[in-house]
Amino acid sequence: MKEKTFIALTNGFKDKLYRLAKRLLVSNEEAEDATQEVLLKLWKNKKQMEKYKNVEAFAVTMTKNYCYDKLKAKSSDNLKIVHSNYKDESASLHRQVEARDSLDWVGKIMDSLPEQQRLIVQLRDIEQYNNAEIAEMLDMKETAVRVALSRGRKTIQQRLVNTHNYGVI
Repeated sequence: MKEKTFIALTNGFKDKLYRLAKRLLVSNEEAEDATQEVLLKLWKNKKQMEKYKNVEAFAVTMTKNYCYDKLKAKSSDNLKIVHSNYKDESASLHRQVEARDSLDWVGKIMDSLPEQQRLIVQLRDIEQYNNAEIAEMLDMKETAVRVALSRGRKTIQQRLVNTHNYGVI
């Protein structure tokens, strides 16, 4: 595989790898390092890439495993998923503050989800992977992915409603 072919192939999903690493590792620098390490490993094993049906799914799995290894090495238990890309220029300041506050609450609620649910919600709702792709990445059955996704979403919804109504997570 030539360099141009490799770059064309990986440019389609390297941002997704970075976002996944950022969500798992929190630090921008660590996420950049993780993304570079995964891409470097892919480049070193470029001859074997033709064996894989879905290189993107393989790269996501590599990224996830690399991040978990980094977290274990640091013996850090604080995984943080924050989705702060929401911006509504036409909204009033009050609505902007409410939206930002809601996103912060969703991030805190997602932090409290079991690891598997948190990762599945991240991959499905934020990264926009379909259930079959997630099942392949996480080596799970598709029905298990649907169940975990449903439970995770339901928990987020219930806790968000409780937070808005009662101020309690």
